[in-house]
Amino acid sequence: MTEPVVPMTETVPAFTGARLLDETVAALSDRAPAILAAAADQLHGIRLGLHFNDDSHATLTARHSRIVVRQDRCPDPDVEVVFDNRAMNLLFDLQRPPVDQVLPDSLDVRGSREDTLAVWRAFTLLSQRAAGLRSMQELWGTYREQAPRLWGSAAPAAHEPAAEPVDWTALDFLARRSPEDAPAPPPLIGGTTIAAPRLLWDGRTSTSWSLEDTVRDADLMETMRRCRARTNEEIERLLPDREPRAELYDLMRSYPARQGKGLRPTLTIAACAAFGGRPEDAVRAAAALELFHNGFLVHDDIADESTHRRGLPTMHEEHGLGLAVNVGDGLNLLAVDAVLSNLETLGLVRTLGLIHEAVHMCRESIEGQAMELGWIRHDVVPEADDAYFTMSTKKTGWYTCISPCRIGAVCAGVTDPAVLGRFDEAFRLIGIAFQIQDDILNLVGEEALYGKEPLGDLLEGKRTVMLIHLFRTVYTHERPRLFDVLRQRRTDKTQQHAEELLAAMQRHGSIEYATDLADRLAAEGIARFEEDLRAIPENEGKAVLRQIAHYVTSRPL
Repeated sequence: MTEPVVPMTETVPAFTGARLLDETVAALSDRAPAILAAAADQLHGIRLGLHFNDDSHATLTARHSRIVVRQDRCPDPDVEVVFDNRAMNLLFDLQRPPVDQVLPDSLDVRGSREDTLAVWRAFTLLSQRAAGLRSMQELWGTYREQAPRLWGSAAPAAHEPAAEPVDWTALDFLARRSPEDAPAPPPLIGGTTIAAPRLLWDGRTSTSWSLEDTVRDADLMETMRRCRARTNEEIERLLPDREPRAELYDLMRSYPARQGKGLRPTLTIAACAAFGGRPEDAVRAAAALELFHNGFLVHDDIADESTHRRGLPTMHEEHGLGLAVNVGDGLNLLAVDAVLSNLETLGLVRTLGLIHEAVHMCRESIEGQAMELGWIRHDVVPEADDAYFTMSTKKTGWYTCISPCRIGAVCAGVTDPAVLGRFDEAFRLIGIAFQIQDDILNLVGEEALYGKEPLGDLLEGKRTVMLIHLFRTVYTHERPRLFDVLRQRRTDKTQQHAEELLAAMQRHGSIEYATDLADRLAAEGIARFEEDLRAIPENEGKAVLRQIAHYVTSRPL
């Protein structure tokens, strides 16, 4: 009797194992980058080749704190892993002890003892720490549901041995504990894990997820979304509801409404919580920071002659210079008022501390802007990267990374300069790395993701690390032409001029140089984070700060 034909969508799923791995790593790089960084540390220098039950293949390598996945066959792997259906099935069962996961003739692993153990540690770490994320549950659930026959839910054919029942206990339990239609939790700092992940198998006994009192997502994107939303509510409350609306107050809502990542509010609120403060105590200060930031952006866009900001026309392009300057002034004035209004909730001492931090942040930003505009005005390209480091730290590093942490700590009652200074070096390095990556994204990133005009930094003459490297390494005969292009006014430059500079950077390896430099600085910053902030006890706030520190190293470039 002819056996029934199994539909192709069941036997060879479109959602392959290689794609599952790729999308898992991509999701973790956004939502829990510290998990990827820990796994990458185990995989350092190992080329891993993976072969899945659906005949798909993947190559996995670690670069600094990133994990890079290519959906292709690895030509010369250090470790090679082959999964059949039974081995793939066990990936979803988090209750099995490791010895039961390696089935005879099912999971084939080849490589040196040291490398194989490192790969095992990396994937054990990923499964233990990422399993609680709602996004991971949804992703892996989609993979299994598209081909249920592979996972034991269908009866085997007459000539096949009976399949061991599979109930996906761990994954199903987590889904039941945090269903999609459950009421949204109250605004919190996060839900990032606050303790070391609990081992399900300690070598002697196996425990169940059902013994957990609570199940929380360790999701950085969700944390930043909540902090951003709460801060936006506070900004809306602070903005006056009176005339002149059309020419001032409605325009002041424009830039804050263009959703950014929520990095500064999250750092501020998390730093407050890290020192034992209530997250709500930092919300108004976070709103003040965002108002300062957006006021700076309006004025910066005028100075840089930028045409787009976060995918929309800049304020001066849409409404003219006069109104734009006034809106920027209004945002800065409202930010000052927001800082002062903490008197009623935080008291005199903490409010004075906030004023001191805000004034210092603004001074650093103005000095950094003056440095960059001076280079452009006098047709100067610095010879050393250190000049860029100083300018970048002053212009953006303080108000993007360092000051939010210090201000959040002040909201918790910390006023000791030595304690506040523990943030400075770690987040100086992280801030420089973050800015270099933004500069790289302006050259090679997708406009829809970056939100600015393509090659806008080259049109504006920004002295980025790539430009500094280019003029430091360019051939003598190329220099006059590149200087002629660079020194032209923004209004006289064309897209072709910008592409000419970009082509020169690509020829001389300037983008690769900047990428490696950003990775190195970020790694140094993370090391300083762990060293300098060791005195802060492990808690939810510190865990969020750590995730953000690792986020810099995991962003795709």
